[in-house]
Amino acid sequence: MAEATYILRTMKEDDFNEVHALWMSIHGFGIRSIDDSEENVKRFIRRNPDTSIVACMDGKIVGAILCGQDGRRGCFYHVCVHEDYRKHGIGKAMAIMAMEALKKEGINKVNLVAFTSNELGNGFWKNMGWTFRKDMNYYEFDLNPENVTVFNP
Repeated sequence: MAEATYILRTMKEDDFNEVHALWMSIHGFGIRSIDDSEENVKRFIRRNPDTSIVACMDGKIVGAILCGQDGRRGCFYHVCVHEDYRKHGIGKAMAIMAMEALKKEGINKVNLVAFTSNELGNGFWKNMGWTFRKDMNYYEFDLNPENVTVFNP
């Protein structure tokens, strides 16, 4: 197989429809009905204009990372590569580009959440050198019960 050629760039607000379609195409992918709405994703990008990344190949977006920071820590959300374009280094390249963008903003640590059932994703992050934390628990409190998680079967 010939080496895949892809282009990485910063995600823009206008990418929402294509990124959302990518999310919806991936089996087992979960998005929040309100948090991941067009309005809220665009607001996230405006707040973090230089850190979210898309990978483009064959004229379409085939990978994406929502990445932001709060002034202290960076966080990755919805890291994905279309199933037909995996094993070309796209995920790794996007993660590195997002981390470099965070470094430029003075951020020294990045966090992410991976579902325990996501064997592929958990293996990917371990292979990238990320540390699996056993010394802490992750808690969340739902301020809006209307904000449901929808999984693509």
